[in-house]
Amino acid sequence: MPEYADLWSPIRLTLELAGITTIILLLIGTPIAWWLSRSNSKWKDIIAVIVTLPLVLPPTVIGFYLLIALGPQGPGGWIASIFGGRSLAFTFEGLVVGSVIYSLPFVVQPIRNSFDAMGSRPLEVAATLGASPWNAFWTVAVPLARPGFLTGTILGFTHTIGEFGVVLMIGGNIMGETKVLSIAIYDYVETLYWTPAHILSAGMLLFSFVIIFSMMKMERYFRQTGK
Repeated sequence: MPEYADLWSPIRLTLELAGITTIILLLIGTPIAWWLSRSNSKWKDIIAVIVTLPLVLPPTVIGFYLLIALGPQGPGGWIASIFGGRSLAFTFEGLVVGSVIYSLPFVVQPIRNSFDAMGSRPLEVAATLGASPWNAFWTVAVPLARPGFLTGTILGFTHTIGEFGVVLMIGGNIMGETKVLSIAIYDYVETLYWTPAHILSAGMLLFSFVIIFSMMKMERYFRQTGK
């Protein structure tokens, strides 16, 4: 019978992965969302399709190509060699890369929708008052797009927690390194350890319910207050 202390390792690893991934997603997703919302480039639609691809591609397809890219013969192998490693596949860092790519549309789309809904008028007013584009972005656009940022943050975090196919393909099942919650549940079921599988599954079910309920409350609040 597995030690129940082992349950904490995948929980800790999953929360760490989701937290780091969400921060990175906000850092790279915000400029992408802003560019997609404001740009008139001929490449706009192509970039939008690329960002959205993880929504429709099977996780195994994404995981397969990520495995090649992160492996010894791909860019991930070259990056890992700088730090004395052989590959980013089957490492925590590889999970972060895969999670960022797989969850990117869940962060970009809500933020882009908020930027689109804002329109150009607030920025034009800020410009007439002497605000630089940089200042207008942070003092006008970002506050007005707050609902999108909140939704994107929640979706990015929760989607990372629920990942299975991609993390299994590029991370495997290494305790303390790549064995996240979804993989741990799968492993417990495969080995017929039903009690820890129930504990982790029930925890994720409760967590998901709370997150969805909170999102509904926040959306209702923003609609009523107009914020």
